[in-house]
Amino acid sequence: MSVYKRGGVWWYEFSFQGQRIRDSAKTNSKTIAREAERARRRELERSSNRIRKPKRFPLFKLAAEQWLATKCNLSRFTDLHYRQYVASLSAEFANRLICDISLDDIAWLQEKRQGKGLGNRAVNAEIQVLRQILKRFGLWASLQEETPVRFLREPRDTGRAITHEDETQLLEAAGIRRSPALLPRLVLALDTGIRANEMRQLRHRDLTLTWRDGAIESGWLRVSRSKTEGGQGRTIPLSKRACAILTLWLSRFADAPADGFLFPRHKVGFAGNKRRSFLYEIDFTRPGSEWKSAWTAACESAKARYRWHDLRHTFVSRLAENPAVSEQTMMALAGHVSKSMLKRYSHIRQAAKQAAIDTLETMRTATVKSADFETESPQNPPQSAAGRLNQRSAILEKPLN
Repeated sequence: MSVYKRGGVWWYEFSFQGQRIRDSAKTNSKTIAREAERARRRELERSSNRIRKPKRFPLFKLAAEQWLATKCNLSRFTDLHYRQYVASLSAEFANRLICDISLDDIAWLQEKRQGKGLGNRAVNAEIQVLRQILKRFGLWASLQEETPVRFLREPRDTGRAITHEDETQLLEAAGIRRSPALLPRLVLALDTGIRANEMRQLRHRDLTLTWRDGAIESGWLRVSRSKTEGGQGRTIPLSKRACAILTLWLSRFADAPADGFLFPRHKVGFAGNKRRSFLYEIDFTRPGSEWKSAWTAACESAKARYRWHDLRHTFVSRLAENPAVSEQTMMALAGHVSKSMLKRYSHIRQAAKQAAIDTLETMRTATVKSADFETESPQNPPQSAAGRLNQRSAILEKPLN
């Protein structure tokens, strides 16, 4: 073991397992050079004996921030959700080392979130973020070796169709909300079945409208962005109700550019004795923010509990209830439909088909009764049972007009 000076810089040199180790200590202090030599020798000895250097784990708050910094190219809403979960998890484990989180802590967190009324899906989403943070520091696998983490059972229902009575009350409640954009969004969702994010990305150029006397007479929209290939680029005709509500909504934006968002970012104000709403600070280059709070308030006012996605389910369910609408047409209008959704809609279609068959049976029964009345009239005396049966068979074989 020796240190020597060369060109004003100290070097160290020693032999380890028959190999000469020579390196610069990059210092002009002999004491530091000797410490650097001892540290290098100790590192080689630990590596030779397969002794890993103990890993230093950060506090959970710092670990969560480091994990979040690695998430790039996220959508605005995914990034927002990640930040919300990181904030809620940091509030629970901020001053604890990340390596100190155990299975008992995860089970305790699940019970606490359920006690606050959160659904199983929301609780699982938060645990998934915790899983990714622990996995980044190599800690999740060790937890799984003890006992696998149990995620909560999530509801597998595909949605709930809105009744016509609730629909009327929701439309009335949306019409008096502070946000004037809620009503046109609600009508579009009910009459086109587009998803919330698809509606958020709609631009004026995605609408093809026919105007007459200052009102939209007919038109259709094109879904320019969708989460599925089957949904992107599909076209949906607009109902009369959608045309009427879009006429009122577009009248607020006479100078809207073609590439501007249909529901742009804006603020809402009120003016006059009647407190009529008006929009200001309109930014057509940015889509409008979430309308979750306005939708929740409308549901509470209508005394009905629905998710926004139930509007899409209502649209597809009503298509499925009509036997005249083929599955190809339904898929073309709704875009991609999951297997679980198709399974549920198949039951709806079966009921609609059965109702159609029952209608035919009713028509057939009415025809037979009419024939019996004619044959047993005073001009035609009653026949024998065999004769009546033969006559009915002849009627049944006749095609219905």
